[in-house]
Amino acid sequence: MPSHNDTSVTAQAVQMGVYRRLGPSGRVGLAMQMSEDARQLALEGIRRRNPTYSTAELETALLVMFIGEDLVKAAWPGRRLVHP
Repeated sequence: MPSHNDTSVTAQAVQMGVYRRLGPSGRVGLAMQMSEDARQLALEGIRRRNPTYSTAELETALLVMFIGEDLVKAAWPGRRLVHP
């Protein structure tokens, strides 16, 4: 198992032990929570950089950030694009 530069081998072993004890459903729940946390952090960053964006514009900018402009255009052809 490769070691991360900012994590000691001991700390990494403890963390892996915690993950193993969570079991599959616990790990899925943790992954889902981490994904939602990342989404909220990204959304807050967009909001801080673009304080005048509406809720719809914030969501569009988030989509552009996560999946790219081309896919947003293809999935929502009439949506006005804004950038993160």
